[in-house]
Amino acid sequence: MQPRLSLADRLIHHLDRGLRTLAGGAAGTRPPPAPAAAPPRPLDEAERRHAAGLMRVNHAGEVCAQALYQGQALTARDPALRTVLERAADEEIDHLAWCEERLRALGSRPSFLNPLWYLLSLGLGTAAGALGDRLSLGFLAATEELVSEHLERHLERLPAADTASAAVVAQMRAEEARHADAALAAGGLPFPPPVKALMRLAATVMTRTSYRL
Repeated sequence: MQPRLSLADRLIHHLDRGLRTLAGGAAGTRPPPAPAAAPPRPLDEAERRHAAGLMRVNHAGEVCAQALYQGQALTARDPALRTVLERAADEEIDHLAWCEERLRALGSRPSFLNPLWYLLSLGLGTAAGALGDRLSLGFLAATEELVSEHLERHLERLPAADTASAAVVAQMRAEEARHADAALAAGGLPFPPPVKALMRLAATVMTRTSYRL
C-alpha cells in the first residue's frame, strides 16, 4: 500500500511533471502504434509541413491533457478519484511521447505556445476539480469527446502517405473515447450542448494557432 502524499508533496510532484511535459523528451511506456500498411511513397514538402502542423496540434492537445489531469487531481475531493486522474495522466504520457516522436521524424518541433496552453489548462482543471467531483468528471468526459472529434478530423486530413502519423492518431482517438466513456460511467455530470459549444470554440483557437506556431 502506497503512503498518502501530503499536499506539498503532490504540488512538488505535479510541478516536476509539468516541467517535464514542457521540456520535451516524454518517456512513454508503450511503443508507438505500427502502421497497418507501408507508406505508398515518401511525403513531398507540402505534405510534410501539413502533417507536421497537424501533429504539432495533437502534441499541444496532449500538453493540455497533462495539465488538465494534474489540475483536477490536485483539487479532487475523493482520494480514489485523484488516483484515477493521476493514472489517466500517466496513460496520456504515451500519447505525448508518440506525438513528439512523429514531430521529430517529420523534421519539426512542438508549438511555441505550449507553456501558455499548459497554464490555461492547469487553471481550468484546478477550477473544475474545485467545483466538485461529478462536475470534474463531466468536464473530463466533455473534453475527451471533443478531442476524439478533433482526432477523427485529423485522420481525414493527414496525407495518405503518412501512415505512421495515422496509426498514432487512430490509437489516440480510440483511447480518448474510452476515457470519456469511463468518466461518465464513474458518475460524471453530462455537459449541455451550449457548454460544449463554448469548449469547442476555445479548442478551435488553440488548434489554429498551434498548427502554425
